Amino acid sequence: MRLSNSIYRDFFALIAGVLYTLAFAPFDYAYLAPVALMVLFASWQFTTAWRAMLRGYLFGLGSFGLGVSWVYISIHDFGGAGEFSAGAMTALFVMFWSLFPALVAFFAVRMGAGKNLVMIPFIWVLVEYFRGVMLLNGFPWLLGAYSQLATPLSGYVPVLGAYGTGFLLALSAVAGVVILQKQKQRLLTGILLLLVWLTGGLLKTVAWTDAIGEPIRVSMIQGNVSQDQKWRPENRLNTLLLYKKLTEEHWDSDLIIWPETAIPAYLSEVEDFFLAPLSLAAQQQGVDLIVSLPIEGSAGHEIYNGVISLGKERGMYRKNHLLPFGEYMPWQPVSGFILRQLKIRLGDFTPGGSRQPLLKAAGYPFITSICYEDAFGDEGISGLPDAAYLVNVTNDGWFGNSPEPHQHLQIARMRALETGRFLLRSTNTGATAVIAPDGKIIRQAPLFETTVLTETITPMGGMTPYAGLGDKPIIVVLVILLFGVFACNRLFVNNRRLCPG
Repeated sequence: MRLSNSIYRDFFALIAGVLYTLAFAPFDYAYLAPVALMVLFASWQFTTAWRAMLRGYLFGLGSFGLGVSWVYISIHDFGGAGEFSAGAMTALFVMFWSLFPALVAFFAVRMGAGKNLVMIPFIWVLVEYFRGVMLLNGFPWLLGAYSQLATPLSGYVPVLGAYGTGFLLALSAVAGVVILQKQKQRLLTGILLLLVWLTGGLLKTVAWTDAIGEPIRVSMIQGNVSQDQKWRPENRLNTLLLYKKLTEEHWDSDLIIWPETAIPAYLSEVEDFFLAPLSLAAQQQGVDLIVSLPIEGSAGHEIYNGVISLGKERGMYRKNHLLPFGEYMPWQPVSGFILRQLKIRLGDFTPGGSRQPLLKAAGYPFITSICYEDAFGDEGISGLPDAAYLVNVTNDGWFGNSPEPHQHLQIARMRALETGRFLLRSTNTGATAVIAPDGKIIRQAPLFETTVLTETITPMGGMTPYAGLGDKPIIVVLVILLFGVFACNRLFVNNRRLCPG
């Protein structure tokens, strides 16, 4: 009977991982996230660290297996790998990231959280932070807070950011387990849980930032150039003419934005015959342009993924936070050798550096992020309070018609909410969107259509509490509190009145 119960709990941990991912875009069953975490955390009770670790790993397989399997499309359809190689790489990718819920389980049970559940939210978020920021340049996908943009917990985002809000999500799941299992603590725990969610709802009504100028009319071009055709030399001129035509049709806007690497050529190749005349025309029309293309550095081996502002003021931004195994290869020379053997073609870009001046367009400075950079909250607040809005240029065409474009848009919504500013998201194939300071989507272009999305935004000033803090102080506080609870658990394990549990 005991063996049968253990197997059932193992199976439920796997199913909980699937349910957890269903809380994220494009599924958006937000309340499945705390339910899934309740099942997972309960499965770690009264078992060994290794058994709990197995359940954490199974949870990860369910979650990442459903949530990030879109990497197969990138590797196979556009990376040039065969079916077996792409399948093997995708499986390894999922298996690697599944280790992190397993690590949470191992440390939690070793530290006594199998009996004292209150430690679990601290460990959960600290491991998420390690995965999302520190390891391999960070992979902050499927962080719990992203699933809660439509719930009262989103009210904490401008105050605590993604990791602080993720802690409250995990804490809510622990509270749910306590309410179900411990009759003596049910009332107090229920009151505290209700207060957390009611406070979040009240915080959603707070406007942390204010308008500082007249509305700006913005047009974002979604060229919908297929990824397998984009870089073919014979298609280059048609691509340039397409963007030029769509731009000229919207000279009535104050700002026009092109998506990531909309220009499939180096800056030196298009500067004179294409960009210079386009910039002059924009100046004559009183319009600012934001375009994106690869840029050669002064040293022959340097290549940057860049954004250039044209019109009244010219500026340049070079992408700094690069995508591992997509724009650079860590663990050299081993990783490079393996990928060459698999015949997978990847980029080799240079980081642009963290100290770059803000670009300016439509009369205001703005924060620029290219693709993957919008997944990092600390980078989204760099440049505040000077920046009046955010611009993200992206090319999610690498992932086809999968959950990835929807997940990426959900991540971008978090950056708008954290900073209290409009975010303009221009993409090649979708999802192009205008996001309000409260994280809600104002308008969104259809996926896989050549279109121009035009909307009016307001430049914003002021600072949210999170924008003034960033992630690091929040993480430090969580570390201190974790060790406080751990010490309490060790010193007063027999005195339930002194330690929460």
